[in-house]
Formats: sequence, C-alpha cells, structure tokens
Amino acid sequence: MEINTDDLDKFFSEKNTVENVEGSNFISTGEYLDIIRAFARITYKSIYIIDYQTKSFEYVSDNPLFLCGMQPSEVQKLGYGFYFRNVKPEDIDLLLQINEIGFDFYEKLPIEERKLFTISYDFHLINEKGKTVLINHKLTLMFLTKEGKIWKAMCIVALSNNQNAGNITINRHGSDTFWTYCKNSLKWISEQKAKLSDRELEMLRFYARGLTISEIAEKMFLSADTVKFHRRKLFEKINVHNITDALAFATNNKLI
Repeated sequence: MEINTDDLDKFFSEKNTVENVEGSNFISTGEYLDIIRAFARITYKSIYIIDYQTKSFEYVSDNPLFLCGMQPSEVQKLGYGFYFRNVKPEDIDLLLQINEIGFDFYEKLPIEERKLFTISYDFHLINEKGKTVLINHKLTLMFLTKEGKIWKAMCIVALSNNQNAGNITINRHGSDTFWTYCKNSLKWISEQKAKLSDRELEMLRFYARGLTISEIAEKMFLSADTVKFHRRKLFEKINVHNITDALAFATNNKLI
C-alpha cells in the first residue's frame, strides 16, 4: 500500500513545526531511550516515542499488542504510515481530528504547564488476523523546545475499556479536573473526577487481589449483599458496568 506524504503530514500541525533543536534544547537520545526501554520491560502496555522534528517514531516497544503482526522495527520505519495501513478508514479521520484539537488545546496552555497534561482516546486497529481491536492511546509530552513546541512525546497503548471509538479526554496531573471533547458542540467540557469513599477504595483493593465477594464481605465485616450494594453504587458513580472496568478506572486514575 502506497502512503501519500501529504497524508502523513496531516498528523502534524503547522503550528508545531520544529525546524531545529539547538543548544540547551538538545538531549542525549541514547540515555533517555535506555530509561524508556527499562520501563517497557516492566509493563504489559505498548510504548512508542514520537519525534515531531523528524515526524517519525523514534522508538517502538516489542509488545505485540498494537503491532498487527509486524516487528517493532517495521512499525518504526513506517511511522504514521502504520496507521494508514492498520486503522479502520473512518477512524483515520478521527485520529486527524484528535491531532488538530489536541494541538489547539495545548497551544492555549502556559508553556511551563504543558508537560502536566495527557490526552487519551480510543480507536480501532485491524490486526494481522483481519479483526478489529479497540485500543486506547494515552499521549503525554516529554520534551519541548524553548518556544514551547512539542519536540518529543510518549504514547502508551492498551486495550480500551470502552465500546466505541472516540472518548477523547485530557487530564492534568495532580488535578481532579479533566476535559472531555464533545463532538456535537465541538468544544472541550471541563468535568470533575468522581471521588471514591474509603470503603469503595478498600473494596476495590480486595477485588484487585482476586478476592471473592464472600471473602471481601468477611474482611470488611459486612454481609455479601451489602458488598454487592456498595459495588452497584460504585458502578453508577463512575459509569461502568462491571468490576473489570471499575478496576481499570481506579488504576488509570491512580486510586489503587
């Protein structure tokens, strides 16, 4: 499949063109990539590094989750061309939209705060067996130029807990506020993260350890029916339908 260069350039905003990186902007690529490789060895998630100066993938981990049967070196060589080969056509347009609104959001932030924000979104990959898989991307900035332009960013790839593509959100580290992009109004809407009670967090930690409802009830000095009641209320509070999604919510928000 021939990839058009103009199509690839759509993933990069003209507002964020990084021509040269000089002086104090320069870092030792080898040293920081050693840290990324170490992180990749201890996580089940996939990792890749985007270089906005060269418009390429600087690093791709060997976790096969999103490689679609390819080797990391092959994905790295393709760069964003990988998405034109392996993403559902309708989701390509979604990714281009996310790229545009993401850059617009970051441009409005104070330069010194930009690294604190992470954008999250879901889209479908077509794997090597021809099946679609809904995955989640969380992208955060690593290095900026003196002018505040994005030079390098890290993307963490995992299976999505949602049912459909989209679900575009931006979180600020250390804040209870997050922003959801509304595709109808074409605006970012600020919201507050759900706050869990000590009892709800305790229950989730027991679930994370693999305990049954009866075992959790015993440890919390409650009846099994009371544990089920609290679990149902928890699901309603964080808008999930099962304990797996509840644990994912708690993990993603660093609650447990």
